[in-house]
Amino acid sequence: MQGDKEFLYGNLTYKINGILYAVHRELGPYAREKQYGDLAETKFISEGVPYQREIRVGESGNILDFIAYGLIPLEFKAKPFLTKEDYYQIQRYLQILNLRLGLLVNFRTRRLIPKRILHPLGHP
Repeated sequence: MQGDKEFLYGNLTYKINGILYAVHRELGPYAREKQYGDLAETKFISEGVPYQREIRVGESGNILDFIAYGLIPLEFKAKPFLTKEDYYQIQRYLQILNLRLGLLVNFRTRRLIPKRILHPLGHP
């Protein structure tokens, strides 16, 4: 059936999202971005999720928060709402890193909703 295709990296993002929800439950919506990152790192270690943290992307000097499994960039935000620029930022990271899927996560919300950002031209 055509409509039954799996999500790109569905099992990996499922595990990552579980960790992100746990972080949000523990800290709530009003912590600092660094606090979310520190707790996520602790949980990645305890859950055995391979990651890199604070990766310099390209020559712009921008710093990506995490890359999980060497495949999925994670950009954390702690702000009232996401802007177009936030989406463009993760798209640029995907393009520079030649990756296909990133997660944009805004912890400053009552309910956490990680955004799956696709870059169709990235490495399969």
